[in-house]
Amino acid sequence: MQNRLRDFFAELFFRRELSYWTRWARNAESMRLSKLRKLKKRGSQLRARIDKLNHTAEQRLRMPRIGSDAIHSRLYSDWAWRPALWKLPLVPAGKAPLHNKDSIGSEATIFHDSSRSEIAVRQVRNRQSTDLAPFGIQLDVFAFEGSFLSLVVDLPVEAVEGLKQNHLICLDTIVELERPIVITARLNVMHGPNTEQIVRELPLYDSEVMVEFDLSYTDLNEKRVERMWVDLIFEEPEFNRIELRDLTFSRRPRTQI
Repeated sequence: MQNRLRDFFAELFFRRELSYWTRWARNAESMRLSKLRKLKKRGSQLRARIDKLNHTAEQRLRMPRIGSDAIHSRLYSDWAWRPALWKLPLVPAGKAPLHNKDSIGSEATIFHDSSRSEIAVRQVRNRQSTDLAPFGIQLDVFAFEGSFLSLVVDLPVEAVEGLKQNHLICLDTIVELERPIVITARLNVMHGPNTEQIVRELPLYDSEVMVEFDLSYTDLNEKRVERMWVDLIFEEPEFNRIELRDLTFSRRPRTQI
């Protein structure tokens, strides 16, 4: 009740102030200079605050909402997921240098064998109206003397609950590169003492990328599935900026022919 009353009086006050400024603007040509000077000062103060409010509102309303789970999942998907790195603020937002096995948040880890660890990571806010992910991850790689650099993302337990050999695992991402490189995605599914692996090269001819991993070509033991993770492997990454503006996973049963 108090909130409604407060909102009512706030709206009443706004309408009254708006009518005053409308009348003053209409009478500005004939107004006394002393009063006009005073109103001009007040108007400048109001305008500075209104401009700041409008700028912040435009930015926030255009950005994806923090924590958003909006995902372009495939038809008939029975599970879809975006890692927290791409939807929730990372604290701290960046880290440098990145050493081998350094964690980025709770679900991702960097692996590399470079003796010179000139690698930095930073979470950036997505600002394009077409973005669904609130955040992106930016890797800056400078001198790199190793043979591999990979970002490993651990998938949650829900990804393997009810997992069948006829499932397709779909990876969707939006990639921006300072210079072209090859990025390979490797799906790993642990079942008992064994791990099935499927490797796909990301088709980077477009910024929005999708690859599918078909489990029907594996020897998956459905009764012993324990966990699943994906390696994103960056070939010859030196002196490059790699930005993953989104990363999502989903799964769906394979169409029977």
